[in-house]
Amino acid sequence: MDLALFDFDGTVTHVDSFVPFVRHSVPSLRFVVGAAALTPWIIGYRLGRVSGPRMRAAIVRIGFTGRAQHRVERHGAEYAATLDGYVRSAARRRIEWHRGRGDEVVIVSASLDVYLKHWCKGVGVALISSRLEARNGVLTGRYLHGDCTGEEKVRRICRRYDLTRYDRIHAYGDTDEDRAMLELADERFLNWRRV
Repeated sequence: MDLALFDFDGTVTHVDSFVPFVRHSVPSLRFVVGAAALTPWIIGYRLGRVSGPRMRAAIVRIGFTGRAQHRVERHGAEYAATLDGYVRSAARRRIEWHRGRGDEVVIVSASLDVYLKHWCKGVGVALISSRLEARNGVLTGRYLHGDCTGEEKVRRICRRYDLTRYDRIHAYGDTDEDRAMLELADERFLNWRRV
């Protein structure tokens, strides 16, 4: 049996799913005020001076601090129902190809489990992703165990799976944030091209 590791945003999907989820789940006034507060960060991100992990952490802090966990969970379930519209047909075929062979298929993403867990359950694949931290049912505006990106993807994969059990490892990604995960693999694909 092989192990197939897929990044989600930009690899399985043709667009980012994180920001649309924020738009879906954050109240309008908070979204507008937060977007204004994040303008310097957004400019820095587009200029390559603010990293994706730092940008996502800032968005999580502004968008989710103090929010009721059950409400955001409900928004996650609603939003998950829209994700099929973002999925690349090539990714869908490749996931089904791996599942048909009996491979273990895992989505490994910096995006949030609050919606990805529902999509993954529906598709029949496992999930490793970023999670929102909560205390007493209220979100703290931080990640539980950090952002699942770069080397952190590798750490979480290795904690959950004994890689020596698999005949081959396949990894699919689309950005530098996925390169460490790709290095684990025998078969590596960046932007759907073998590397």
